[in-house]
Amino acid sequence: MSQLLISRSSDLKRLRDAGYEVEVRSNYLLVHAVPYLDADGKLNLGTLASELTLASPSQTAAPATHVAHFIGSYPHNSDGTRITALEHGVGPFQWAEGLAPNFSFSNKPRSGGFTDYFEKMASYINVIWHQARALHADCDPRTFKVVESSEADSVFEYEDTASSRAGIQMLAKQLQSQKIAIVGLGGTGAYILDLVAKTHVAEIHLFDGDKFRQHNAFRSPGAASRADLEQGLSKVEYLLQRYAPMRRGIVSHDAYVTKDNVAALAEFDFVFVCVDSGSPRRIILESLSSTNVPFIDVGMDVQVVDGAGLLWGTCRVTTSTPAMRDHIATRVSMTDRDGDDLYRSNIQVAELNAMNAVLAVLRWKRFCGYYLDDSGDHDCTFTSSLNKVINNDTKL
Repeated sequence: MSQLLISRSSDLKRLRDAGYEVEVRSNYLLVHAVPYLDADGKLNLGTLASELTLASPSQTAAPATHVAHFIGSYPHNSDGTRITALEHGVGPFQWAEGLAPNFSFSNKPRSGGFTDYFEKMASYINVIWHQARALHADCDPRTFKVVESSEADSVFEYEDTASSRAGIQMLAKQLQSQKIAIVGLGGTGAYILDLVAKTHVAEIHLFDGDKFRQHNAFRSPGAASRADLEQGLSKVEYLLQRYAPMRRGIVSHDAYVTKDNVAALAEFDFVFVCVDSGSPRRIILESLSSTNVPFIDVGMDVQVVDGAGLLWGTCRVTTSTPAMRDHIATRVSMTDRDGDDLYRSNIQVAELNAMNAVLAVLRWKRFCGYYLDDSGDHDCTFTSSLNKVINNDTKL
């Protein structure tokens, strides 16, 4: 994918054709073998690095920032002084595994920004290299060496430039070995998929035996077409088709989780339970509680305010880990709701489904060490009328 991006982006191709050692790794642009001087005038080779902004999966856009980074010791002038015109920040900057620039540089062009990556990289290289050339006339960054991509296979069909632009690739890839299960893909479960699909987890398994029907279209992410509905697909197959253009590793299971197949959940690293019936929930939660699998159970309730005709809703997120299971019995209802339940009537409350999913995914990421967790909560509720999230317990 990296060589394809270089070949199809005129600025990257121009860098490569000019002889620079160009590599795209972890969605960053690297130019290797840049000659520079240390304080003693000794010749060294460093790597100039930059964020990489894309207009499409195979085309660069204009650089998002004029700031560049450098792997190596700090470059010096031919008289032994530091090149102060580059000074910006000191690392190391943990971008990705094996990629931690030592310095950030700032040398903004008079125009205020670079038009493309050839202009950006060549500008910085010239500032550094010309000082080295003053003492070592034969040094040249244009080696015409082709650098092969060293990237491992990604779950994504195109680069995750959101993480690289934010400098959190190392953090984002903390999740990449996980196998996640989502049980129930009606409303909240579909939004959980939407959020988890944009992480680096290895596999996302979807469990639901229901069809994707018209009412589901109004409380799921995205916009289903009439043609989508007329296909009569199961929920899991519809969602698999929706997210396949973005990523691999989504596995559909067109079946409900019952006592006959619940044991399969023990093979996952984390499970999101998004069912709205008490009996299946009891089977799933009791089974998972006997394993070492951490899980989150989500729940919603929607009521009508008497006499006002207004709605108020609550979203619940209950986390269970091997270290804390006992609270489940008092926090999660295992009884089946009656037929008059407003939420089960398929009332259109997509915003509550989305809120429930966001709270659940945030809790999962805190559990995994992606976000700082100062709460340690194992049960929280959001109430729409108060616009407030309340932690019902903490484990600090």
